[in-house]
Amino acid sequence: MGQRKIVVLGTGGTLAGTSASPGDNIGYKAAQVGIAQLLAGIPALQGVPTESEQVAQVDSKDMTFAIWRALASRCAHWLAQEDVAGIVITHGTDTIEETSFFLQEVLAPTKPVALTCAMRPSTAISPDGPQNIVDAVAVASSAQARGVTVVCAGVIHDARDVAKVHNWRLDPFSSADEGPVGYVEEGKLRMVREWPPAAPRPPLLARVEAAQEWPRVEIVFSHAGARGDTVQSLAAQGVRGIVVAATGNGSVHDALLPALRAAQARQVKVLRATRCAEGGIIAKPGDEFPATNLSPVKARIKLMLELL
Repeated sequence: MGQRKIVVLGTGGTLAGTSASPGDNIGYKAAQVGIAQLLAGIPALQGVPTESEQVAQVDSKDMTFAIWRALASRCAHWLAQEDVAGIVITHGTDTIEETSFFLQEVLAPTKPVALTCAMRPSTAISPDGPQNIVDAVAVASSAQARGVTVVCAGVIHDARDVAKVHNWRLDPFSSADEGPVGYVEEGKLRMVREWPPAAPRPPLLARVEAAQEWPRVEIVFSHAGARGDTVQSLAAQGVRGIVVAATGNGSVHDALLPALRAAQARQVKVLRATRCAEGGIIAKPGDEFPATNLSPVKARIKLMLELL
């Protein structure tokens, strides 16, 4: 068999965005340029065996379950091909941490799936998207790589740890306490910890593809002056799960507790996650509601998949 190819799946985002002026890095419109056109404009990829497919064309703030389902299905299709070494997914930065975690949970791939992005549109004076794509291709081409990662500004983040922590700098992500998996330096990978383990998963893809309706799970913040009527309203609407973005080590405002207890009595799953950007909830005796070390947005995805 010859050199295996990299499949690039496009979903839009800033990387595919355009603006009226090359100097405008914030007043652009996302998801305007197709993935084939983007790849054709990157000289460093000439000669690299790639195949591209446009799965979606959206600003990632508007990501949907339907796109997630389609993306998971197309990933599964390509990962099963012997001549495919890995997958690169172009995506917006706003929800890339959610999409990457969803794909890791659903697919748990043994081949690499590298999501990448940009903070400047394709029409910028110095766009960052092309180099990020080249770096993601380097990760997806590595024989040692596995699992879902986010590759941006030369940094490789595990999908389970990555979070967007800055709104405009070119390196907007952090992996908090765990730190990055490694770095891409002039096309070479320098690892600083082990690749994400290929943990076995139940057959979630089949459930995702077959789901007629996704279980509704919402996030409620515990904060100064919190009130329970938001929880009461969600429970009345038939929500299936509630993730509480709790303060500190999972503490919840007293005003929320009666409403959460009542929701739980109505078979609504309640799960606590901490608002803190680093650290995780350490369980203690007497905890009333279960907790997770995931961020609130990832805890929501985990609970949705469990409810499927």
